Amino acid sequence: MTYCVGMVLDRGIVLMSDTRTNSGVDNISVFRKMFHWAVPGERIISVMTAGNLATTQSVISRLEERSKTPEERSNSLLELPTMFQVAVETGKLLRETVQDTQSENGEQGKGRFTASMIVAGQIKGMEPRLFMIYPEGNFIEASFDTPFFQIGETKYGRPILIRGYDRNMSFEDAVKLLMVSFDSTLKANLSVGLPLDMMVIERDKYEPAHEQRIEATDEYFLSVSSGWSDALRTAFHSLPNFSFGQPGNG
Repeated sequence: MTYCVGMVLDRGIVLMSDTRTNSGVDNISVFRKMFHWAVPGERIISVMTAGNLATTQSVISRLEERSKTPEERSNSLLELPTMFQVAVETGKLLRETVQDTQSENGEQGKGRFTASMIVAGQIKGMEPRLFMIYPEGNFIEASFDTPFFQIGETKYGRPILIRGYDRNMSFEDAVKLLMVSFDSTLKANLSVGLPLDMMVIERDKYEPAHEQRIEATDEYFLSVSSGWSDALRTAFHSLPNFSFGQPGNG
């Protein structure tokens, strides 16, 4: 499994993904799940993946080939005119890959080779945009009401994002919020693991404003993890004490 988050801010987009891939507790590997393509001064596009590794790698490889092969340039992420069409084309490739793999594997392949993706980026003259693409190839776009997307193991880190998100927050605070979300997920689920990949896309910059791999020894991540644990314990002990003798408590 995995955990990936894409978050839209007024200043741009912040992305974070883990790198753990496992086929059982005795077969755990590290694979990158965040990819990006950029034309400086013109566009930047990033894709994060979750689900069957063979499926996601096939889609990413096809996207890479299109960015390098002249006869495929009409469908390349580097040539498509809008982020909407980037999402359409990525969804089409994902759907075709899932269907082809399931067809080759018959009934045993149903549901085993699915994947989902987050597509983010900006093309010059347009707004930064964020999409979540489903295995069927259809997708939804982030909005003011739904400003972030998660794929993979979403449930453990979601409450923190809901409580802490602010569209006006700085990139630094957004990264801190994502680290807390990931830390909670890491502690709750062994299928998500370090290192983490993080990227910041600043509005109208068309190249990564910041890119980093966060290892298990990263001092800032460790301080956030321990600080959040201490803050939760402090908050818990500051709550009013329960008493079995109080009216209404049974």
